[in-house]
Amino acid sequence: MASKLKKYFPIIREKEEVLAEIKKSRVLQEKFDKWTEEQREEFLNLCTGVKGLKLLYDGFFKEIMNPEYVPERLNDFLSHMLCQKVRVLKVLPADSVRIADESSLLIMDIVVELEDGSIANLEVQKVGYLFPGQRSACYSADLLLRQYKRVRGETGEKKKFSYRDIKSVYTIVFFEKSPKEFHDYPKECYHFFEQKSNTGLEIELLQKYLFIPLDIFRGNRHNVDIRVKRDAWLTLFSSDDPDAIIELIEKYPEFRQMYEEAYGICLNMERVMDMFSKELYELDKNTTQYMIDELQGTIDKQRQEIDEIKEEHAKTIDEMREEYTKAIGEMREENTRAIDEMREEHAKERNEIQKQGIRNTVKILRAEEVSEQKIRTRICKQYQISEEQVREFLD
Repeated sequence: MASKLKKYFPIIREKEEVLAEIKKSRVLQEKFDKWTEEQREEFLNLCTGVKGLKLLYDGFFKEIMNPEYVPERLNDFLSHMLCQKVRVLKVLPADSVRIADESSLLIMDIVVELEDGSIANLEVQKVGYLFPGQRSACYSADLLLRQYKRVRGETGEKKKFSYRDIKSVYTIVFFEKSPKEFHDYPKECYHFFEQKSNTGLEIELLQKYLFIPLDIFRGNRHNVDIRVKRDAWLTLFSSDDPDAIIELIEKYPEFRQMYEEAYGICLNMERVMDMFSKELYELDKNTTQYMIDELQGTIDKQRQEIDEIKEEHAKTIDEMREEYTKAIGEMREENTRAIDEMREEHAKERNEIQKQGIRNTVKILRAEEVSEQKIRTRICKQYQISEEQVREFLD
């Protein structure tokens, strides 16, 4: 595929040149062969201009945006991101405590001090964290504490330390693949956060955040012209589409030099292959970690659901046991009542049968002209009743 970008950047090499240089080095060839077919194709497209460079690669970004060599670029970039004039005074060492260092999805991190003493931290994440707010708050707090220690250490006998010397801390996070919460706002690409009161009372609480979902920005860029400088900066760092890059450098020629410098890095085959390998490794590691976090989140949710089901089942079993015990008790009461009624009815029937038997016996004996005394005696003996009871049947 022909490179549209080669017209603008003659420094770009042809595919055959790149492959020939790789073949010259056994180490480079072995590294190239270890990549998948898709990864090899992606690397060649990058080097030959079939696709634009991904300038958020750590190696590219820190080279073309180095605040020590080209501070005006970072000044302009931050000014448009924060919508206020920014001048970087110095770069601070990134020696803060890394939040979850081994599992970080972070691929770029620059901490700078601004003209008014504020701290700005730029992060780029390949894959959004499951809880970006929590992590960013922790990192912002860490930066604020670093500033406090630094300012307190710089104050001496001539100047007493004051908390008013502590300036705002900006945490700016670019997501190449943003968390799902951001996709609830598909038209928004700049999410600025700061603490505010519910009453309107204004107190400077220092910690501020800017989240920029680059994937959503790319989705909104289709068939839309670059209208403002802020969008131009995001196009620079988010798009590898040659047409978008050409539109960008024609409208903002100052970005052309940045691409020139990045393509200059590509001339050093060992360096650019190391950079690409590192990106592949980080992407694989970060995606794996993201999947682990997602899986852990699913496991935790399922465990909670299981616990809720167990609790519900235990409650249901207790209710069933209670109902069963109650039903058994009611059945026993009903059965006892029925048996008592049957016994009573049976006793009545037996008594009536006995009475009828006595009457019949009396009739028979009288027909045989047996004396009343003998009848009484015989009835008492035969039916086991008293003479008082027999009198009822003789009257």
